[in-house]
Amino acid sequence: MNSENRDPSRDGITDASTPAVVDRATFQAQLDALRAREKAHTRAGDAIAAARRRLPMVELDAATRLTGPHGPLTLLDAFEGRRQLIAYYFMWYDGKPAPEQCEGCTRYTTQIGELSYLHDRDITYATFCQGPYEESVRYRDFMGWDLPWYSVQESLDTLLTGRRVGMFHLVCYLRDGNRVFETYWTNGRGAEAMDYSYALMDLTVYGRQETWEDSPAGWPRRGDYNYRANGRPIAQWSRIEAGRSDDLGSTAA
Repeated sequence: MNSENRDPSRDGITDASTPAVVDRATFQAQLDALRAREKAHTRAGDAIAAARRRLPMVELDAATRLTGPHGPLTLLDAFEGRRQLIAYYFMWYDGKPAPEQCEGCTRYTTQIGELSYLHDRDITYATFCQGPYEESVRYRDFMGWDLPWYSVQESLDTLLTGRRVGMFHLVCYLRDGNRVFETYWTNGRGAEAMDYSYALMDLTVYGRQETWEDSPAGWPRRGDYNYRANGRPIAQWSRIEAGRSDDLGSTAA
């Protein structure tokens, strides 16, 4: 981000408080104590994942309609022949220009890149946009995302039964022959599974710099869920500076 687009909330960070300075032995002793808690947290996460693998599942209509680059297709088609499918339900504001599209969905989707490791485990990843295909795929292209992209606008009530349409969700599916089952879903902070930047921030001394965090007095705070800078989702700025068009062909663009 160039100087004109720099986030002013970063100003003054050099004046933030810092941790106490100690000798190496003292530092290592406290790190070792924390490491024991980290290992317990990892084991607890493994146990939760084991319970997740034992959840029951619910059958869906495999012929549920989606729209893709070649027109209509089915939920079954979106598996691309693999056994499992992870779908991210991308929020969409019909007719709104790129700067007004979902900053959270933009943040999470920007961090999904290499899919070969999922494919090696017989898992397909796809974006299920809650808006129209032609308008939303222009956004995908503007952002430079090389991900399977489908519109599920006309099937949202079927696919998200009992859940809030217009909220982002991660949903996991299993294919058994020509039958499709839903095995797990999440929303809210569950989408952080896609976000390596938060995981890396959590390793740093200042963390995410969000107001809800339990941090010492004097640590920098930048507000909660800072997904925007100067009126746009943060990741859009590098695309604008690279000369890409953000015209979505919508009435409000």
